[in-house]
Amino acid sequence: MGLTSALNTSLGGLTLNETSIDVLGNNIANAGTNGFKASNVLFTTQLARTLSVGSRPTTSNGGTNPRQIGLGALSASIRKDFTQGSVTNSTSPSDLAIQGDGFFILDSPDGQVYSRNGNFELNSSSLLTNQSGYKVQGYGVDEDFNLVKTTLTDIKVPLGDLNVAQATKNVEIGGALLPTGELGTQGAITTTANLTDAGNANAAITGTTLLTDVEETIGTPLFTVGETLAFTPTKGGRTLDPLTMQVTATTTAADFADFLDRTLGIQNGGGIPNDATTGAQPGVTVTGSGAFQIVGNAGTVNDISVTIGNITSNGSTVSLPFTKTASANGESAITDFVIFDSLGEPVTMKMTSVLESRSSNNTVFRYFLESADDNDGDVAVSNGTITFDSKGNVTNFTPSTFGISRSDTAADEMDVSIDLSNISGISSASAGSTLKLDLQDGSDPGTLSSFVIDETGIINGVFDNGIIRTLGQVTLARFSNPQGLLESGNSTFQEGVSSGPPFLVTPGNFGAGTIRAGSIELSNTDVGRNLVDLIVASTNYRGNARVISSVQQLVDELLVLGR
Repeated sequence: MGLTSALNTSLGGLTLNETSIDVLGNNIANAGTNGFKASNVLFTTQLARTLSVGSRPTTSNGGTNPRQIGLGALSASIRKDFTQGSVTNSTSPSDLAIQGDGFFILDSPDGQVYSRNGNFELNSSSLLTNQSGYKVQGYGVDEDFNLVKTTLTDIKVPLGDLNVAQATKNVEIGGALLPTGELGTQGAITTTANLTDAGNANAAITGTTLLTDVEETIGTPLFTVGETLAFTPTKGGRTLDPLTMQVTATTTAADFADFLDRTLGIQNGGGIPNDATTGAQPGVTVTGSGAFQIVGNAGTVNDISVTIGNITSNGSTVSLPFTKTASANGESAITDFVIFDSLGEPVTMKMTSVLESRSSNNTVFRYFLESADDNDGDVAVSNGTITFDSKGNVTNFTPSTFGISRSDTAADEMDVSIDLSNISGISSASAGSTLKLDLQDGSDPGTLSSFVIDETGIINGVFDNGIIRTLGQVTLARFSNPQGLLESGNSTFQEGVSSGPPFLVTPGNFGAGTIRAGSIELSNTDVGRNLVDLIVASTNYRGNARVISSVQQLVDELLVLGR
């Protein structure tokens, strides 16, 4: 019994050390495998053969101890070492390393698997995958680039294929306005000759006169049904973008006056002072004597000129001369700038300002916004005031928003906030008044050119127009007992019966760790320690083999005695 037991015990020892050598060999073989976690074998003793349980002490005997002979060892477990491996930089922004206890979630042909190896790349479908083609899982985004955290999905980074634009939401204007300049009290005044109404016995025209009945010379109408009128005046020395109007059988003189007004971008109401000469609000009207009269806004940059050839009909000049009787006055400034709608299309804006009033402790400038790209049929957009204190600081500006109609396009209507607080109320006579665009946050269409993944797993797409948009978020999984995970090859694990279900978290929460992009977690195999352990296991293996050899010799001796 004793020799047979020794043989079985040593045989078990050989098996245990073979297992240990296998595990150590696997560790060393994967010393260069990214994200690999080394293992070690834990031994435990088997039941012992009890020869005596011993005896208690008595008055005449001190007692005896148990006598037991061990029956060898068993493999208690093969334990993974999930400690953090070294993290090194890589050259790819899609390589990821976890600094914590989490696992990447991958979609494989056999279902969800989990990995610490962050060697990822984009496949031909722009999906983030590992080297085996398993798709990285995380949260996607909706059409407005907001994260959708209700379900896991494939992470997609469509470099070169995704195009976005950003509508302007905020505008900041800077510059310096001269507070000591001339007050703006007078707009340009230009008037036609008195015109007659062919439909009313050649009386002076009124606003209700049909445009086709308007005559400068009796018997010669200026306009006919079906023609297309275009108006290209100058304002502040600049030729304005033309608007057009179709003449119909019901078009009136008031409609024509409104057409001129909308093209010129003349603004009235909202606190705009009456013109010093006419005593009325700026605009285009039909006078009591039957003339079209244009009264512009104050400010030299708003000075209006209309000459023969500015009004055309189907490309031919309309003989309707205007006579200028007053020029616009007032210290003023002008600037042009571009903003963008939701499709990334440029919208050209013009801003002018004119010194409206001043007192012992403040100065007030009025500003005007215009745009020929405003689809409401009127160049005028908005106007307001800027108030400066005695030190040239802006104390108030109103309104602080303006709207642009894009009804002729597929773009959204625009509602833009304007900040005028950076304008200075101090300037010199030699420098005059100036305005300039400091900032606008819109952009033209751009293509996704690169991406960056932050420590929380958020994937930020960088477009070539400077826009940054969220494209998704890499999620991680945690397990109550990671030792219960089953290795499934390709540096991945599957959920095991003792691992517990995966707990899905975003990086940086619940101990899952953070993500380091452009980095890789190396194998945590300690080659030196494993080589030492291999020597120990080999020595133990030889020792068990020597026991078997010794038992064999003893058995041979017994056989000799029996002859």
